[in-house]
Amino acid sequence: MLTSIGKFSKSFFVKLLVGIIILPFVFWGMGDVFRGGNQNVIASIDSEKVSTQDFVTYMRRLNLNEDQIKNLPKTDLVEKILSEYIGKRVMALEIEKLGITVNDNSLRQIIKNDKLFFKDDKFSRIEYEKFLIKSGVSAPLFEENIAEQEKRRQFLSSLSGGIVIPELLVNKEFRKENQTKTIKYIDLEKYHLKNKPSEKSKKDLYEKNKKIFFTEFKNIRYAEINPEKISGNKEYDETFFKQLDTIENNILDGMSFDDAVKDNNLKIITIERINANKEDENKKKIQDLSDNFFKKIYNLKSIQTPEILNLKNKYYLAEILDIEKKDRSFSDPEVQKALNAQLSFKSKIENNTSLIKDISMGAIDKEKLKTFATNNKLEIKEYKIESLKQNEIFSEGIIKRIFLTKDGEIDLITNNTLTKSYLILAIKTEYKDLKKGSNEYEKYEAKARLNLINRIYQSHDNDLNVKYKVELNQRTIERVKNSF
Repeated sequence: MLTSIGKFSKSFFVKLLVGIIILPFVFWGMGDVFRGGNQNVIASIDSEKVSTQDFVTYMRRLNLNEDQIKNLPKTDLVEKILSEYIGKRVMALEIEKLGITVNDNSLRQIIKNDKLFFKDDKFSRIEYEKFLIKSGVSAPLFEENIAEQEKRRQFLSSLSGGIVIPELLVNKEFRKENQTKTIKYIDLEKYHLKNKPSEKSKKDLYEKNKKIFFTEFKNIRYAEINPEKISGNKEYDETFFKQLDTIENNILDGMSFDDAVKDNNLKIITIERINANKEDENKKKIQDLSDNFFKKIYNLKSIQTPEILNLKNKYYLAEILDIEKKDRSFSDPEVQKALNAQLSFKSKIENNTSLIKDISMGAIDKEKLKTFATNNKLEIKEYKIESLKQNEIFSEGIIKRIFLTKDGEIDLITNNTLTKSYLILAIKTEYKDLKKGSNEYEKYEAKARLNLINRIYQSHDNDLNVKYKVELNQRTIERVKNSF
């Protein structure tokens, strides 16, 4: 259910689920704490037993994919899901102790105010029922989930209510992003390029991962749904949309693509054996189909399950007929590109780890930076940063990291993908002024409040880890892993 609901993330109350902190418990590695073993109990929280059946039901609702299920015995995915599940159970215990409830009227207002269920700017019962059908969940179960989310929201709000943010914290947040910093830096791109992947290392990696090197070819088909076909006129009027709703409801009730086309006199267009790049097996690209529309069809999740698509106020019935996987050879240019990228990434991690160690041990300091540059034929440049948006050299994310570097310190700073790596020496920092009462002050007060609230939540998580005694039945966990 939760996976299905997650597809409709524009919903207010679905966003709540994403924003709620799941209380973390570090389980794995605890060993077989239930020596005697009870196959009907997978864990306990103080005196409360967590039944294996309840946990397995929860897991099934997550709609794990085929590979995840196949690899359950080899990974710690079950333990991680169990950690999340017990975190929710602990939060529920805390909510119950605080007496937080959501009455029927409040629940009704949450649902009726969600724009996901609006039609003509007001709540539509029909739209709500369509949502339930698409997500594959009954109204009572869905509404129970919404009530639980609202209780969690109120619980987390109770932890952080009435906080007054000290001016010191506001200024600290402001200074993180508003300063002028003079630095010296070395771009490490050439340093990383010197270690090119060998043919042997690429072949070894390819042989170990042959199963992931394939191309999917899909047979797809679609038919435009226009007013002339289904309502007899050229206007997208009320009659058209009523008939469109009928088609959609029939599809949701299980009508096939062929029957929907036949009943509405639609014209089918079929495209055979096409990959994600809009190419056939001979690398010939489809030209008479827009990229956006193609992606919508190609990314449909289920085979032979028609859906109605909307693109620029035009409507289509589309489905994936079937999928065929074709293995890629070692010499395939895209395979070579992937192998080079993976091995280069691994090499960068190793090089950066070594550099960080050298910095921490004092082998690279501000006096020895020049020697490092000379030995590796690299250039030291000086630069003055006056704004986060000054990104002709560094991205905003890297500048934020540079702003955290203290004068006289050296740091290795990279972006998230390791495509950019720099050795940074901070030389001089000047801070800007923040006027109390200004719009800027309110902006950074909000940031300081959010950071403080997150620390409060983390502290509360830690308290709960001490407060509740959690024990696992390791034998039952292993049995669950092998039961799917």
